[in-house]
Order: sequence, then C-alpha cells, then structure tokens
Amino acid sequence: MKKLISTAMATALAVALLVSVGQAGTKKFTIALIPGLTSDAFYITMHRGAQAAADALGVDLIFQGPSEWNAVQQVPVLNAIIGRKPDAILLVATDRTQLIEPCKKAFDQGIPILCLDCAIGNGRYQTGSGDADFPLSYIASDNEIGGQIAARALAKAIGDKGKVFISNVKPGISTTDDRERGFVEEMKNHPNITVLSTQFNDDDTNKAASQLQAILARNSDLAGVFGTNIYSAIGAANGVKQSNASGKIKVVAFDATTVIIQQMKAGLIDIAVAQHPAEMGYYGVCTAYAHLTGQSVPPLISTGYTVIDKSNVNDPVVSKYIYSN
Repeated sequence: MKKLISTAMATALAVALLVSVGQAGTKKFTIALIPGLTSDAFYITMHRGAQAAADALGVDLIFQGPSEWNAVQQVPVLNAIIGRKPDAILLVATDRTQLIEPCKKAFDQGIPILCLDCAIGNGRYQTGSGDADFPLSYIASDNEIGGQIAARALAKAIGDKGKVFISNVKPGISTTDDRERGFVEEMKNHPNITVLSTQFNDDDTNKAASQLQAILARNSDLAGVFGTNIYSAIGAANGVKQSNASGKIKVVAFDATTVIIQQMKAGLIDIAVAQHPAEMGYYGVCTAYAHLTGQSVPPLISTGYTVIDKSNVNDPVVSKYIYSN
C-alpha cells in the first residue's frame, strides 16, 4: 500500500518545520531545484514557492534548468548541479526513463533526490523494488485524477454527448501520460461521448492547431478537446479560432497561465484545470529539509487542483492559482 500525504498534512509538516527551524543546528543547507524549463510560468511559480520555504528555513536555493523541455538538455544541467554537491536535489524530470541513470549518479554520491511535478520511473518510491525506487519522495498533483477532473468538466460543457480528442505532447512524460490515462478512463463513464485518437504535438502550438483543424475536417460534429498542457491547449484553441468554431468546440486546458486565462476571457478556452505549483516548490524544500534534519518523510505528497472558468476566474480565492511570471 502506498503511503500518501495530503496537502493538509503537508501543510502541517511545513508548519512544524518552520516552528522548529531554530532548533535545527548551525549547518546551512543548499538545495537545488531543477525545473523542466526555466522560462515557463508554471516553473517560475514553483520557484517562487520553493524560495519562500528556503527563506523561512534558512536554506540556500539553486534554481537552474534547461531552456527547452528536453532530456538531452536537462541531463547536462543535472550533471553540473551534481558537481556542485548540493545537500539535496529537487527535480522535475523531463523524461521518466532517460533521467533514471543521471539521478542514480547523484544518489550514489549521497545526494538525496526528490521528484516534483514529473517523476522518474512510476513515481512510487521507497518500495524496495524497481530501478527507480531511490528518490525520497514524489511531490505532485495526482495527474490521473487531474485527467478525470478534465474529462468530467468537458463532459458537462458539451452536454455529455459528442466527439472529443486529447491533444498531448509526446509519450514518455509521466504527467501528461497520466492525464491522458485519467481522461480516457473517466470518459468510459460517459457512453454518449466518443474519444477519438490522441494527437501528439511535440509542444508545438502550430502543430496542435493544424491537428485540430484536420480532425474537425474529418469530424464535423467534433464537440471538444482536452489539452494536456499549456501548449497543447493554446494550440487547440488557436485551431478552433482559425476554424471559426469558437463556442461550438469546447476547450479544456490543463494548467492556468495568464495566457490561458486571457484566452478564456476571449472565449477561446472554456475551462482550465489549475495545479498548485507554488505548493510543490514549497513542500519540496520543506520535505528535503525534514530529511536533512533527520526526520522521516512520506514518499508521496499529493497537491490539489482548482477548476477555473468564466464564472469564477475573477474570484480572488480562485485567481490566486493562476500561474504568473
């Protein structure tokens, strides 16, 4: 049975750490956060949360990552960070298999690894089995549940009938793989909705737009699309606009950047499923610090979601979850 800690429990852990930080001793720890890419609002928001925890705990935080979502670019960054010998590494893995061996290199040198947002392996750690079991913890949204939430939101938006498809990045990314899986599984509960073949766009918004137009040309009754990340959703929304199908085809976006929200207010995107990246960064630093100060940590911390649409986008309680640079 996997041991999972909720956001509320993680908050309690963080508060306990902040209360006891003055008793932790004199060593000043250095923790490195390696995002999937540095220019994305999601990871900028994650960095902001991590920095807040680092400041509170007296930790030096390194933030360094690739300029593109690419394992080939991320591995040299990880190797360079390992060379600086931080006390712990928080990693957003750009590929669930290609990052295993580079992470093992850090682990073999005594540097704890924690995965944020995207996992290596299957994201189930400290089980005693598998070649990617060694990270201390996986701190992320439950992406299968996120895909289910997106499916239910889209089903409701299209009146629980019609054809839909998933605009995804590429196979092999733990988060988007899981979102697709959750979406497909939930749609089995909606028998009047047909899920067409998934389209992979390689994070190219123009390709995603063209794919939507091609599917619409073959399926004039297309009712909706689920974009599994920011670029997929923006590309799909552009395809809807270029096809003069705004209002007819509902677009659900995973993640909630300011651009996504602007397109929502313009009527191009209908729903955004927002993660809580600041919490991921904050709990990542707190969990690494807990381990470094001799405390036990859970192998899985699940952060939550907020569903945003035109009815609540201006609500301050909801709008705080919009990612910003």
